[in-house]
Amino acid sequence: MPFIETHIPDLLVFEPVVHGDHRGYFFESYNANTFSAAGIDYKFVQDNQARSTYGVLRGLHYQLAPYAQTKLVRVLEGRIIDVAVDIRTGSPTYGESFAIELSAENKKQLLVPQGFAHGYAVISETAEVMYKCDNFYHKASEGGIIFNDPALKIDWGIDLKDAVVSEKDLVLPKLADIAHNFTYNR
Repeated sequence: MPFIETHIPDLLVFEPVVHGDHRGYFFESYNANTFSAAGIDYKFVQDNQARSTYGVLRGLHYQLAPYAQTKLVRVLEGRIIDVAVDIRTGSPTYGESFAIELSAENKKQLLVPQGFAHGYAVISETAEVMYKCDNFYHKASEGGIIFNDPALKIDWGIDLKDAVVSEKDLVLPKLADIAHNFTYNR
């Protein structure tokens, strides 16, 4: 199976099968049948793409239910440290983070379900990131966690004094102070 479980329930790494030869490579970055066979049934409705330079740190973001988004994140060019934080009340891993290097080279993807805050830092000269969403962007439902909250202990792969962060992300609250409406269901 191309899906690898993480230590956080429902947070999965997707490693597509890559077919390569002297001409280059081919892989299915997303196939609804492959996902469905693994019990993963999302209807993606929006694709987002961003290009950033070294040190850009985006996040940690989420949208409140009913506008919450599941994201399938991949890198088209360069390398990032991709991070998800479990913010589902009642989850055995509430407040825990998971970080993974995603790159154009390794072709790994991170499936970030609703109920997680998400962000990434660019660790190459430039990076182009694309992610699928199962819900549309809804500005009034935005929420977030400050990237450098010491309670999260996130290694972003860059020196945080060099991080390039938006003004909006610099004023996000710590995990202990966020408002959300996510519940862990098992």
